[in-house]
Amino acid sequence: MEDEKKKNQNQLNIELNDEVAQGIYSNLAVITHSTSEFIVDFVRVMPGVPKAGVKSRIILTPEHAKRLLLALQDNVKKFEAQHGTINLPKGKGPQMPPMGGFSGGNIPQA
Repeated sequence: MEDEKKKNQNQLNIELNDEVAQGIYSNLAVITHSTSEFIVDFVRVMPGVPKAGVKSRIILTPEHAKRLLLALQDNVKKFEAQHGTINLPKGKGPQMPPMGGFSGGNIPQA
């Protein structure tokens, strides 16, 4: 009985409302950081459209950013074990946008 109470105290119930459950499509993430936070801007870049708006911004502590990195690495590894290697286009590293080039000299970190 005592173990069950402890388990319930450590349980986190996460709610997902209908609007958030729909998600927001993004094909580019721009990452910046300061000494106290990481900022991840999710952007949707469309072909032939010279502007791309930020669709969502997530602000993380450095510790949470590292946890996210490790969780993503773990999930990519599991995905590739089940579905095969995820191939990136040649010549496009993590700092290249998914389509065309960028003007203004700022190269986003994806």
